[in-house]
Parts: sequence; structure tokens; C-alpha cells
Amino acid sequence: MNGPGDRLRVGVLADDPGAGRTLLAALCASPDVAPQVVDGPVQVLVSAAATVDRALALCRHHDANRPGRPVLLVADVFDPAAVRTAVDAGVRTMLRRSDASPRRLVTALGAALNGEARLPSEAVVRLLGASADPSVSSRLTARQVDVLALMAEGHGNAAIARRLGCSEHTVKNAGYELMARLQARNRAQAVARAVRTGLV
Repeated sequence: MNGPGDRLRVGVLADDPGAGRTLLAALCASPDVAPQVVDGPVQVLVSAAATVDRALALCRHHDANRPGRPVLLVADVFDPAAVRTAVDAGVRTMLRRSDASPRRLVTALGAALNGEARLPSEAVVRLLGASADPSVSSRLTARQVDVLALMAEGHGNAAIARRLGCSEHTVKNAGYELMARLQARNRAQAVARAVRTGLV
């Protein structure tokens, strides 16, 4: 992104004015983002609230006439049932409000625009623990759970290997096994499918 015309047009919704101002300030700090009125021709909608279900409700209320527009949900609380509902509604990208720095917001907005699945790692771990079918989650090894959680945050193989203290080869193998078990073509599809099927 170089000139003003290349900036990503972002609309912001928030459940309280203070949170909205904080998000707008973070977005304005990036030269690649142009925050604007939600009803304008925005490319990505950011919906922020205390909980995922509240952020999703805000989004649905304001975006009823524009189904399919990319959405980034920003929340404090990631209840497993609410995250599944959001994924079923087509939301692939979510960010913890405390992590919403200008850099992370821009990264998450790019993921949302490209339809990439990206969730906070603790949300993935909680989803795994809340799986309705224990026999399904038991098919994953502890290493695969860790890799899936970090994949959901958008980390690459090298970064995951550093975080887990293992080789990149081990991470690649775990990723291949995950995608095979989930019958997914790529990481984004693996994370989305895992959430949708209750595996995560």
C-alpha cells in the first residue's frame, strides 16, 4: 500500500464510545488503513465488544444489507459456543481487544480481507476443551493441539517451532497431519473446519 488510494478502507463498530475511540486511534496510527463511517464503501468491518456474541450482534445489526463483507471481531471474552456461532456466520478472523495494537490490527485486517482463519490461541485451546465429542478431540496429540492454536493466531512454521521449542520439520509434519485429518487444503481451511466441526 503506497498512496491514500491504496489504503484499506475500514469501518468500526463498538459497544461503547471509549472502545470505539481507542480502536480508531490505533487504526489511524497505520498509514495503510483509512478508518471511516461504517455505512460508507468499506472493505473490512471491525466489530468490537466485550464478548464475541455481542460483537457479532453489532455486526449483524449494522451489516444486514451487506452479507458477506469481511469482518474482524474484536472482543475480551471468547466463549467457545459464541466463537462457533461466529464461524458458522462466516467470520474467520478474531482478535483479543488487549492485543489490538496498530500492527496486530493491520495484520488481522489483512487476514479478514483474505478470508484467513485467525483466532487467539487461548480461544482455540478453550474450544478444544469444550468439544462436544471427547473422542473427536482425543484424536489430536498435544503437539497437534499446540500447533493448531498457534496456526490459528497466524504464526508461520518457523515461529511455531521457536514457540514450542521443536524443529520446523516437526511443525510441518504436525500441520500435514492436521490438514489430512480435517481434509483441509490449507491452514485457513483447517482452522475454520476444526471450529465448525467442534474439533476446536
